[in-house]
Amino acid sequence: MNETWKITVDVVVGDDDGTAHAVLTKQNGETVEGYGRARRNPDDEPHPEVGQELATARALRDLADRLLRATSDDLSKFEHQRIRLAR
Repeated sequence: MNETWKITVDVVVGDDDGTAHAVLTKQNGETVEGYGRARRNPDDEPHPEVGQELATARALRDLADRLLRATSDDLSKFEHQRIRLAR
């Protein structure tokens, strides 16, 4: 079985902080979401693209962790015991 899953990332970045919202959409319409945030140290010069990248990386990491938890939960139902997948 082949499927195409899509990930979209919406990023909002200012001079001092940024947020990212990543959404994985499965072919069946089911979604998993992840969130990330970045804040600039007041002693650092503003580089919005760095905040954008960091917030996005954190959102994708959160998305991956949530997908792993969902997979563990699904396996636990099939196995009738708690399954915990390693990172």
